[in-house]
Amino acid sequence: MLLTSIFQIIMILLNVIWWLIIIQAVLSWLVAFNVINTRSDAVMTIYTTLDRMTEPLYRPLRKIIPNFGALDLTPMIVLIIVIILQNVIVPNIYLTLAGIA
Repeated sequence: MLLTSIFQIIMILLNVIWWLIIIQAVLSWLVAFNVINTRSDAVMTIYTTLDRMTEPLYRPLRKIIPNFGALDLTPMIVLIIVIILQNVIVPNIYLTLAGIA
């Protein structure tokens, strides 16, 4: 029961991380193409909050991945890692610890 709860919490957190990255990436594109007004306090608050939440995920990879100028591949790589964790690693750990596999 406890193991199942921990597994579900981890999966929810990974899902939240996935959505934060998607929303941050879309918002950064909208800001880059001047679709939304960055002078708005609400927009800047949301933008900086999402940036502060996702930057710790990106920082280790940005040290490894070469800089491609305007093209930032880091969010895509973090999303791939999150998907691998959600679909392969965490379920296999759960099955192993639960003794099902």
